[in-house]
This record gives sequence, C-alpha cells and structure tokens, in this order.
Amino acid sequence: MSNIQDFSGYNPTWCPGCGNWGIGVALKKALVELGYSPDQVVIVFGIGCSGNMNDFVNAYAIHSLHGRAIPNAIGAKLANHKMPVIAVVGDGDCYGEGGNHLIHACRGNHDIKVLVHDNRVYGLTTGQSAPTSPKGFKSKSTPLGLIEAPINPLALALTQGASFIAQSFAGDLIHLTNTIKKAISHKGFSLVNVLQPCVTFNKINTYEYYLKRIYKLDEKYEKENFNEALKKSLEANQEKFPLGIIYQSERLAYHQQISQLFDDISLINKNKFDKIEDIINYFK
Repeated sequence: MSNIQDFSGYNPTWCPGCGNWGIGVALKKALVELGYSPDQVVIVFGIGCSGNMNDFVNAYAIHSLHGRAIPNAIGAKLANHKMPVIAVVGDGDCYGEGGNHLIHACRGNHDIKVLVHDNRVYGLTTGQSAPTSPKGFKSKSTPLGLIEAPINPLALALTQGASFIAQSFAGDLIHLTNTIKKAISHKGFSLVNVLQPCVTFNKINTYEYYLKRIYKLDEKYEKENFNEALKKSLEANQEKFPLGIIYQSERLAYHQQISQLFDDISLINKNKFDKIEDIINYFK
C-alpha cells in the first residue's frame, strides 16, 4: 500500500499560501486512497506554476510544452489504455494556448483526467491577465483593464462533449480529494476546474472572495441533466461557484471504440462483424 511520501518529489517552491499546495496534497491523497502506486500512474504537466508540480510529484511524468499537456496525455492513454492518465495544467495553459486541444479531447471523450489550477492569472510570469481573468482586470499586460470577457470552462467543456465536469476549491482539501477520486474513477474525459487563489498576483479572487461565493451541490442535484448543468456552469456570470460534479454521463471512451486495442482481437475475426458499431456493442 502506497502513502503520500511515495508520491512526493522535491519540496515545492510555490509561494506560501498559494492554492497549489492544497491541489498537490489532494492529488497525492486521491491516488493513495484509490490504491495506486507511483509506477501505476502517468501524469502530464503543463507550463506555469501548476507545471512545476512535475518536480514535486513522483510518478511516470512528462513536462510538456505550453498548452500541449492534453495531446501528450491522449498519446499516453492510447499507448497504454489500462493506465490512468492525468493532465495537470493551469487556466492559462489549458484554456489559452491549449484551448483547441481541450475542445477536441472533450468531443472525443478521451479517457484522461484534466486537473486545472484556475487562479485567473498568469502567475509564473508574474501576473499577466489570463483567459479566466474577469473583464476589467488590471495587470501587467492590461494596465487599463482587460477588454475581453472571461472564458467559461465549465460551459465550454459541457457543450463540447465532456462526460465528466466538476469544480472544487483549493481551500477545501477533503472536497477536492474526493472530487479528484471521482474524476479518476470515471471512464471518459474528466475536467476538474479548481478555484485556486494566487496570493501574490491576484488580489481580487482571494480565499475570502471564494468563501463568500462558493457553495456545494446537494444530493438532490441531477448531475445527469445537461440543461441543469448548463445553468450551473453559467452561474459564474453572477459570481456564484457551485462545487461538486456539475455533469456526468456514461458513454464509451475514445479508446474503447478502437478495435486494435481490444484485448482479444481474434473474437472480432470469429464473429465476422460487418460494422464498427457491431464491434462496439459486442464489447460493451
């Protein structure tokens, strides 16, 4: 049985109080509680403060190029589809440079788990505005205020076909750990958007800011309901942030529909299937 120390690498160099600390601990706790050891997991890291976790978490890992964590994760999953693959990225990394990869990973329902550090700023490059920064946000790159409206990652993932969409808060270790565990256990594309205060460069979206605006979805919430999920995702426009599984549906992941990856390809030949749909139905 593994423990958190097994998954621990070098000591983190994040700023004291940064939300990354909570995310790092939650990820390691989730992997331990699911019974994984470092040699049973692939983690692909993006660039930025979140990407620095590449040095702080012990597992099979790739430190990818900016915005390219998702395609690397997809490649790893197709190469070894029995191993869980996690992409650890930032909001600028995933929703900015990597936005196109996010869209196509959602529509393909690739069985990867995308854990986004959403601090609404470019932290490692010292405080430029990010895709999730609010309109009017003043930063080094937007001294007069940001012109664009912020991207809505939950609504984007939902409308492009993601089968698991969740949101959590870096200041709630128990909730975040459980959410990550559910995402890893889901078969299909999983997005976990983590509201993560940047204590150094974002003085607006602080711990206090989120504590006044977050709330947890109750047991009556129907996470299978697409329309309800869309309503919840749009609450960000009113600065309300639901925590929990926003949407979840059960359907075949991308790799489950590739005949070359079936365990016993001879079964296909014996049954002489005429259509790929017949193969899919046979292996359900």
